[in-house]
Amino acid sequence: MNIQNLHELRVSYPLLRVVYKFFEIERKTRNYGTDVPLFPSEIHMINKIKQNEGIHVTGLANILNVTKGAVSQIIMKLEKKGLIQKEKDINNQSRLVLKLTAKGETAYHNHEKFHKKIEVMVNEIVKDASKEEVKFFKDVLITLEERLELFKKEVEQ
Repeated sequence: MNIQNLHELRVSYPLLRVVYKFFEIERKTRNYGTDVPLFPSEIHMINKIKQNEGIHVTGLANILNVTKGAVSQIIMKLEKKGLIQKEKDINNQSRLVLKLTAKGETAYHNHEKFHKKIEVMVNEIVKDASKEEVKFFKDVLITLEERLELFKKEVEQ
C-alpha cells in the first residue's frame, strides 16, 4: 500500500480516539470492591506490591521509575485506607516491607477482573481473524509502542 492510500485511510485518527478512550476509562477513580475510592496511581501501586511480594519503598521507586518521596506519599494514603501494611523485613530490621491487607487483596483481584474484561472484549473483536492477522496487529502495536517511547524521549529533550 502506498503512502497516499494510507493517508486517505487515516489510521492514526481512530487509533488516537481509542487511546483517549482507554485513558478516559483508566484515569477514573474506582472502589474495586472496597469501601474507598482508589486513584489510578494507587491501584497501580497495589498491583506492584502484589506482584513483588515483600518489596520496600526503594524497590517500588526503582520499579516505577519515580522518587521515593512519590512512592511514600501514595503508600501513606494506601495505609490510611487500610489497603496495605508495613512490616519489618526479617532480613534487614532497618527496612520495612509492604504487604497488602485483605482489603488490598480485594482491590487487586477486582482490578485484575477489570483488565480481564478488556482482554475478553479485544479477543471477541479479533476472534474471526486469522492467526497471521492477529500476529500482524500485535506486531503493529508493539512497534508503535517502541516508536512512541523513542518519540516521547525526543520531545522531552
